[in-house]
Amino acid sequence: MTEQPSTLYAKLLGQTAAITWQELQPYFARGALLWIEPTQDLIEVAQAVAENDTDKVSGWLSSGLVTKMTDQQAQGVLSRDPQLWAVVVAPWVLVQERMDAPNKR
Repeated sequence: MTEQPSTLYAKLLGQTAAITWQELQPYFARGALLWIEPTQDLIEVAQAVAENDTDKVSGWLSSGLVTKMTDQQAQGVLSRDPQLWAVVVAPWVLVQERMDAPNKR
């Protein structure tokens, strides 16, 4: 992408929204969900994916901080029903559990 990093970060931040697991299920079924650990900045990860920053993304993938969402993770999200945030960086949907938000139950 040719946008300045701060502009891209702001754009991605503006496109980030709360989402339910039910809304994410079709993307999970297609294998298009990336799970971002709560310790990571969702927007920073989205920016690195958008900019094809392979060094950063590879590091996160190898350390398990970013993963293609697994069946086990999906079951956990389904059973706990946590608050989730997501942003689209085609073809991926990056999703993260909000740790600062109370559980909906």
